[in-house]
Amino acid sequence: MTLEKGKSIEQTENEAISSNFIQSIIDEDLEKGVYGNRVHTRFPPEPNGYLHIGHAKSICLNFGLAEKNKGKCNLRFDDTNPVKEDVEYVESIKEDVNWLGFQWDGLYYASDYFQKMYECAVKLIKKGKAYVCDLSSEEIKAYRGTLNEPGKDSPYRNRSIEENFELFDKMKNGEFKDGEKVLRAKIDMASPNLNMRDPVIYRISHNSHHNTGDSWCIYPMYDYAHPLEDAFEYITHSICTLEFEDHRPLYDWVLRELEFEAPPKQIEFARLNLTNTVMSKRYLKALVDDGVVEAWDDPRMPTIAGLRRRGYTPESIRDFCDRIGVAKSNSTVDIALLEHCIREDLKPKVETRMVVLDPLKVVITNYPEGQVEWFDIENNKENEDLGRRKVPFSKEIYIEKADFMENPPKKFFRLYPGNEVRLKGAYFVKCQEVIKNPKGDIIELRCTYDPETRSGSGFNARKVKGTLHWVDAAHAQKVTVNAYSHLMVENETEESVLNPDSLTVYNGFAEPGIEETKPGGRYQFFRHGYFFADPKLTKGNEYIFNRIVELKSSYKKKG
Repeated sequence: MTLEKGKSIEQTENEAISSNFIQSIIDEDLEKGVYGNRVHTRFPPEPNGYLHIGHAKSICLNFGLAEKNKGKCNLRFDDTNPVKEDVEYVESIKEDVNWLGFQWDGLYYASDYFQKMYECAVKLIKKGKAYVCDLSSEEIKAYRGTLNEPGKDSPYRNRSIEENFELFDKMKNGEFKDGEKVLRAKIDMASPNLNMRDPVIYRISHNSHHNTGDSWCIYPMYDYAHPLEDAFEYITHSICTLEFEDHRPLYDWVLRELEFEAPPKQIEFARLNLTNTVMSKRYLKALVDDGVVEAWDDPRMPTIAGLRRRGYTPESIRDFCDRIGVAKSNSTVDIALLEHCIREDLKPKVETRMVVLDPLKVVITNYPEGQVEWFDIENNKENEDLGRRKVPFSKEIYIEKADFMENPPKKFFRLYPGNEVRLKGAYFVKCQEVIKNPKGDIIELRCTYDPETRSGSGFNARKVKGTLHWVDAAHAQKVTVNAYSHLMVENETEESVLNPDSLTVYNGFAEPGIEETKPGGRYQFFRHGYFFADPKLTKGNEYIFNRIVELKSSYKKKG
């Protein structure tokens, strides 16, 4: 199943548990001994881009089913199109699968089978089930017909077996130009399924291949290659996304005509759709090529590499995939569920730090000159095992500009002239004076503190409603913070468009000790959210943090 907007987390989990129809099919096959009590799945990405969160669902599903049923799962690169594929994508896919916590039982390439696929094509020709066609791609499309009208036979459909074999051999030997001829399966031009109307199974492409170089100039089409790859690897359950449901008759036809015993079973499930997210590799590649984003691993991208660099954990993504389950029909999952999963994963694991993103200086006029106190503050109030730390406090501190208003509205409980607030872990302070520059901009606040209100002293003579985080100015460490928002947002017509405010960069201050952070470290910044020391940018004395997710969830648990 997939989670539609407005559903609670509990609803999502309950529906996911009841919708594992693929496991039910596997259970039935195991009970009947269809594949000799074997379960063998595969994850077969095309290496023409970086994997995204939708692929993570497929990875977790295929490898997870293999694990649950004590079976095997292959990683196979569907590299049958030399024009779009690249070794960079191959390596990135391997990294993503490993990072998610899975290890393949076999690593294969569709190109490993080019010779065997060619031999299978020859077998089809000899059976009278394939022919060489001279029609152009436009003509083939015109001859195919429509959903309401049958197609027309190609004028080359009745070539003799000998002529087809001779022409196909010449195609293989490079004697024709790209697009000059194709090999088509000979099935039924009147079939109600357009995929069965003599589909193209081989085309000519004089391009070097990342794995086979210039050994081949003819390449199999996906619908022909896919069932053969599964059969060659003894796959039992070939799990595909829903758009391949109409292609299943062709999958079965190829295996049947080539007389494979116990052929794999294709099962379709709904692909993942997320709000505020685009998951077209073509569109994502355009964002990279056009410089809209930094790279495939830009933390705003829905790629696994982007999520990893933003600070998501593999545990949170696997949890997300488990929660949404597997559906037979398409729907859209609220991205807030993914954000909920990373919060739930990090909440007990990471330490809290005080960081001021947009600083405003505060001078505590009655605090002793030159005095420094060190306050003992817990690292994680929900996990005592993470210990405590010492935080300095002196006469000058920084607070967030947004935590002060000179003329506040009602129910503004933070700092304003004459109001008193608590500084987390320290004292109560009261604003006495506002300092402005000649332009009228507020550049400094002057406050007084009450020494009787020291945190932990048991003081309860009066209450304040506002608690602010702060950083001691004398000990502050400079940090750069990338605050990411959704890359896509809906406009007035509910169409997804690029968000012009998907990145806000802050130059702020952090409490001391942040300089000990190693690239890849995670923290909760008090009141701001969860953050990740960007491993690509954090170097030397440059501390650059990516906001993984804000603290506040838009999800409302029911009940």
